[in-house]
Amino acid sequence: MKRRQLIKSFVLFFSILFVKPSSLFASINSISLGQKAPDFLLNGFNKNNPKQKEWSLDDFSGEWLILYFYPKDFSSGCTLQAKAFQDNLSKFKKLNSSIVGISADNEEKHESFCTSAKLGYTLLSDTEGEISKSYDSWLDPYSKRNTFMINPKGIVVYKWIGVRPIGHAQEVLEELIKQKKIYA
Repeated sequence: MKRRQLIKSFVLFFSILFVKPSSLFASINSISLGQKAPDFLLNGFNKNNPKQKEWSLDDFSGEWLILYFYPKDFSSGCTLQAKAFQDNLSKFKKLNSSIVGISADNEEKHESFCTSAKLGYTLLSDTEGEISKSYDSWLDPYSKRNTFMINPKGIVVYKWIGVRPIGHAQEVLEELIKQKKIYA
């Protein structure tokens, strides 16, 4: 390995270890606060609405949407994050908000994951990464762990880039309470 490559690898490695992920990736995310959220139309699964096979951004108009991207069903970090959102789901619902997760997994895997983890919210399949790309949340072949808060008018009002799964759902809930006061 050339010396220059070794130095770059060393710097990257220690940056990942010691720098908060959101500061590492914030400059490359072009979704701006205050802009209209990119639309989507994806297949997915929700155990509370098993007949619905396809969801769009319009399905959530008039309510707050917590749209989170994650790498893979059944992985440890993704399971922690998903279960934490589920544990707080009633609190999110009381605040007129929905949780939606997006990954590259197919609908069958989402159904299995929802059943296994007892998730009561929607998981969408972005198998080609097109929607993940529109939210700057794609690192082939997976979605990156990012979360976007979208207000009832479809505007992105907050974002988390390079999320750490532990404590994230609570952090999102606290920010939702703040944002509801701002946009009341």
